[in-house]
Amino acid sequence: MLAAIVRSSLIRLIPVGMVMLALQRTVFAEIRVSGVIAQVLLALAAAAGAAGGSERGAIAGFTLGIMFDLVEGTPLGSTAIAYTLAGAAAGLLALVAADPQWWLNAIFVGLGAAVGEAMIPVVRIFIGEQNPWPSDMVKVVAIVTVAAVAFSPILVPVGRWCLRIRGPEWKAPADLPPV
Repeated sequence: MLAAIVRSSLIRLIPVGMVMLALQRTVFAEIRVSGVIAQVLLALAAAAGAAGGSERGAIAGFTLGIMFDLVEGTPLGSTAIAYTLAGAAAGLLALVAADPQWWLNAIFVGLGAAVGEAMIPVVRIFIGEQNPWPSDMVKVVAIVTVAAVAFSPILVPVGRWCLRIRGPEWKAPADLPPV
């Protein structure tokens, strides 16, 4: 059992998630766009989904969401459910292309982050929170989506490394005679 944990992606994901969570709570908490904080941890969950598919994205999203819940003091699992959906959504969108270009990955990460951010108030309704809908929800989702798209060229390779996914190897085209 210990060997399975050592070989799993959690060994890499948890320390990277801790660093991203620290950055989100310190640096990005001070840098606000129209009063909205960029959700770096949510973008990492979506990037892991875009890099590794829906199952791995869901696992990464759940792990990162639990870490966020433990630090923020929100009910345990409330953010984890939304982050899980973000990772799974980005992974499902990534099925469109076998080996997507960076800009296509950025779109997948942005849409996954939008799903995750939009689901946070929905989850909080189910846990009985009073007034979970911000008055400017459209603005919040838009800013979080744009920030996720901006962070995606960095976060997709980080997510790929955390999940131990190797990129496709380049192969030289076969020497064929001209037709």
